[in-house]
Amino acid sequence: MWCTEASVTSKHILNAQVSIRAPCCKQWYDCAECHAEAQTHPLAKTTEMAFICKKCKKAFRKDMTAYEESDEYCPHCDNHYVVEAKTPQAVLGVEGEDARVDNRCV
Repeated sequence: MWCTEASVTSKHILNAQVSIRAPCCKQWYDCAECHAEAQTHPLAKTTEMAFICKKCKKAFRKDMTAYEESDEYCPHCDNHYVVEAKTPQAVLGVEGEDARVDNRCV
């Protein structure tokens, strides 16, 4: 299962650049929260992680014990996949006048 299939969009991370394979169930998720919502077992910890880049759709592995700054990029397409996560937040606003309408239209 992909956390970001068209019908199942990640509600935890809006700008996920990779999907991560959970070592316990071999399913793909954007984040640990998506795994927790979809599965009844805890997420297993591992030092070698499998990723799929969302830009080039290619899989790759990273050893997290020897992780360096250069490892923040997909080895296939150079997509920078370690970015600050943006969490969705509800926002209330007041509608104002339409900026496209000026007094020539009235």
